[in-house]
Amino acid sequence: MEERRKAKFRQVASCRQPDLTVVLENVTDMHNIGAVLRSCDSVGILEIFILNTEPHLAKDKMIVGKRTSAGARKWVDIHYYTDVEACCEHLKSKYGRILGTHLDGQSTDLYDLDLTMPTALLFGNEHCGISAGLLENIDGNFIIPQVGMVESLNISVACAVTLYETYRQRKDKGFYTTQKPLPLQEQQALAEKYISKHAKKVRGKLKIKKTV
Repeated sequence: MEERRKAKFRQVASCRQPDLTVVLENVTDMHNIGAVLRSCDSVGILEIFILNTEPHLAKDKMIVGKRTSAGARKWVDIHYYTDVEACCEHLKSKYGRILGTHLDGQSTDLYDLDLTMPTALLFGNEHCGISAGLLENIDGNFIIPQVGMVESLNISVACAVTLYETYRQRKDKGFYTTQKPLPLQEQQALAEKYISKHAKKVRGKLKIKKTV
């Protein structure tokens, strides 16, 4: 592997944000999930959570399309849950707070949030939003301000807008440069993991080519 490629993996690993994640509840469109994965990878998220409480969204049916995710699923881990309490327990133990996109009288403007704090960002179903059961477990609601006739955004767009406001705030605090939240030893271990994944993929392609 070229040293330039290895340097790319080290740079990506060093910018990962271990205290930031995204949660998708009962999202049915695989293209939306794939697009969310791409956005998560682009701002340095290590893992996302997919919570499916509806029977038709069984884990074995959750196949993220290769074309839409553009390979991001290789670099972003996915945790699958079917139990709300278990998922929220995991999230709160690791990220501290869960903020959901839900419109009510207590909602906060996205641009008034401090997103440099450890946070799990929750996005609900394309049609119904966040379920009542899950709303009971979140720590706050936020909205993306809009001035047009349409009052909602596609879930993958809403996620991207939210993540890039998070990126802006964290970049200003040096989270991608001088104040990286991932310890150096963990950065190095993650870089080696990425390098190993890439090497296995290359070896696999060579074997396929050789046998043809």
